[in-house]
Amino acid sequence: MHPHITRPEQCQRFPIHLTTRVRQGLPSLRRASSHRLVLETLRAGADRFGFRLIEYSVQSNHFHLLVEVPDREALTRGAKGLFVRLAKQLNKWWGRKGQVFPDRFHARALRSPREVRRALAYVLHNARRHASFGAGIDPHSSGAWFDGFAESSAQHASVAEFVRRMARWGRVVCRARSWLLSTGWRREGLIRIDERVLAWSEPG
Repeated sequence: MHPHITRPEQCQRFPIHLTTRVRQGLPSLRRASSHRLVLETLRAGADRFGFRLIEYSVQSNHFHLLVEVPDREALTRGAKGLFVRLAKQLNKWWGRKGQVFPDRFHARALRSPREVRRALAYVLHNARRHASFGAGIDPHSSGAWFDGFAESSAQHASVAEFVRRMARWGRVVCRARSWLLSTGWRREGLIRIDERVLAWSEPG
């Protein structure tokens, strides 16, 4: 498994937006029955080989991940390890054998506070773009542990009780260390829980 990187320069300062799809014809990744399995598998691979998973969302046939890595090797090794774990666990759950993920994934370096904020909103609220989730925090994302929302998730009317319970589970994701992903993006404004998500091609 190898990355296709739109911006090949990579250093520890710049977080990565990583996306990968599963092969056609497989069950939806957003089924309630496999929710906990996916979370536990992501947690197991969230901090290995210098690859650190910071935020994620799971769609019916693809993953969005925001990660921190020191270099390209850590990106490749960490992503490969995580996707191998996911493939094994999902195949076992589905009662099948065979390839789950393609040989390549897409990786984009995020180099400014504005770009990182946009990526955070895009990842955490991605299900809204696909019309697979409405208002509130998507339980198939790391939003339950995200501390950059403009409103309190504990008091927001559209946040489901299940997501509030998730927030009390052990964290699936790592805490950001890079300036851009921990602090810098906040200069562009916190993210609203019910924010409209822009496509990458839209101005904003």
